[in-house]
Amino acid sequence: MLDINFIRENKDLIDDAARKKHISFNVGAFLSLDDKRRKLLSEVEERRSEQNSYNQKIAQASIVEKAALIQDMQALKEPLSKLEEELKEIMKEWQKLMLSVPNIPDMSVPEGEDDTSNKEIRAWGKKPRFSFKPKDHKILMEGLNILDTKKGAELAGFRGYFLKGDGALLNVALWRFVMDSILPKGFQFMIAPSLLRREAFMGTGYLPQGEDDLYKTQDGDYLAGTGEVGAMGYFMDKVFDKSELPIKILAFSPCFRREAGSYGRDVQGIFRVHEFFKLEQIVLCEADHNITVSFHEEITKNAEEILQKLSIPYRVVINCGGDLGLGQVKKYDIESWIPSQETYRETHSSSYFHDFQTRRLNIKYRDSDGRLKFVHSLNNTAIATPRIAIPLIENFQREDGSISIPEALRVYMQGKENLKKS
Repeated sequence: MLDINFIRENKDLIDDAARKKHISFNVGAFLSLDDKRRKLLSEVEERRSEQNSYNQKIAQASIVEKAALIQDMQALKEPLSKLEEELKEIMKEWQKLMLSVPNIPDMSVPEGEDDTSNKEIRAWGKKPRFSFKPKDHKILMEGLNILDTKKGAELAGFRGYFLKGDGALLNVALWRFVMDSILPKGFQFMIAPSLLRREAFMGTGYLPQGEDDLYKTQDGDYLAGTGEVGAMGYFMDKVFDKSELPIKILAFSPCFRREAGSYGRDVQGIFRVHEFFKLEQIVLCEADHNITVSFHEEITKNAEEILQKLSIPYRVVINCGGDLGLGQVKKYDIESWIPSQETYRETHSSSYFHDFQTRRLNIKYRDSDGRLKFVHSLNNTAIATPRIAIPLIENFQREDGSISIPEALRVYMQGKENLKKS
């Protein structure tokens, strides 16, 4: 959410942000509504002040004067009540539109309507060259008896899966490896809940726009698709001292996504599933663009180092305007090489929002001069499982169907060097 005064003073910037993000938002209509809101608010406050003055007069008046004053005050109530009701209805629409104002993309964000316009900025690692036709992860994992999508679909429905034996151990090994890689860099570990109230989703920007992709309970709560929602919600209404910043969190949580609109895409295997696990980097820092950019590069580098230690080839792309969310100022996707598809696929994302989320969540800090400011927020996928197992297994496959375990993971895999059929 943006400051209303900023919106009024920067109408052209908001117009251009909506255009660049391919979001339908009429700034002119919103500001007309805001004019009406301001006018009504002024009238209501004026009538309330007038009513309060009568209360003071009545308290000091004689018995004879009180009757006349009370009659005059009663005459004010009906028009005030009508104005308050009108203001209430306008405020509902105004608040709805305030939550729809797009954040301003960074100047470095390229033009484009969707992810086909994202721009590669760097690549790392050599793509493996096989003397045989590489198999996809589903065939490999089922051949090793470490994945069962048939039984998963029977018991959990579409996109359900079971990880077994070394498949399950591999996921836990990845979590432990990432924790040991990230936590020494000044991050605090947090296990965040997935079942959360609406406020945390509104605050992080997943509601109201992303409701179709969220699971909702019969009690009106939601299941989060990332630990970012719970971790950011944890600091709702918090005021930090500047000396406490930055706050760096590595949040672990189970995650749930309906994958609305993706029916028919990636239905084979475990790339696009409804239930998964993530370790998410979250940073809260002071409201300085240069500091925010520095942390954005830092958390992106942390994720890249994880892939480098795992020897998984990847590339980093900067997302175009049409591939940004409502609140994102800038976003990188890290895409890992998938041999069976002969392409890169997204396995990590890294974003910053300035004060878009923290203004909604009311997360502030007291600056050196004593002024309160909203902190800036950033997040990044440190690892998402089981998706990351796909490039790991496919890039390290052998002709006999076995998988070489990257050296960095072996200590977490009970010393095993290979995944073989038992």
